[in-house]
Amino acid sequence: MTFPFTQENVASRRRLETLTRELSDEQLRRMNKDGWTVSALLAHLACWDQRHLHLLRRWREGGVDDSPVDSTAVNESIKSLCLVIEPQAAVELCLASATAIDAELEMITPELMAEIEASPNHFRFNRSLHRNGHLNEIEALL
Repeated sequence: MTFPFTQENVASRRRLETLTRELSDEQLRRMNKDGWTVSALLAHLACWDQRHLHLLRRWREGGVDDSPVDSTAVNESIKSLCLVIEPQAAVELCLASATAIDAELEMITPELMAEIEASPNHFRFNRSLHRNGHLNEIEALL
């Protein structure tokens, strides 16, 4: 079944692919005012796409359970890890993670989606909202 977020996810993934295709290591090392490099922002996107991928697979197999998250604490916790990932590796990880979660979301059943929406979990089916925010930031840095 195609959900409205599916096309938006595809469009943001294509935007991500286009933007990262030609970036040099120098561009990937540019830093924003908060100390995140372009490549670290890409690794950050990968982390959140991987979290959603893991949850979706777990919930598909065992049912939706509680999975609270403190996004500020997570982001601050992963920042140092994201900063040490080699720039091109961050690009590849980001692209692979976006592709994987988008594929999983394309296969979600309406029943599982309803169960997730009824839970207290924050789960963003529309991955483009997160991606596009950071892509706008990256474009501004470049």
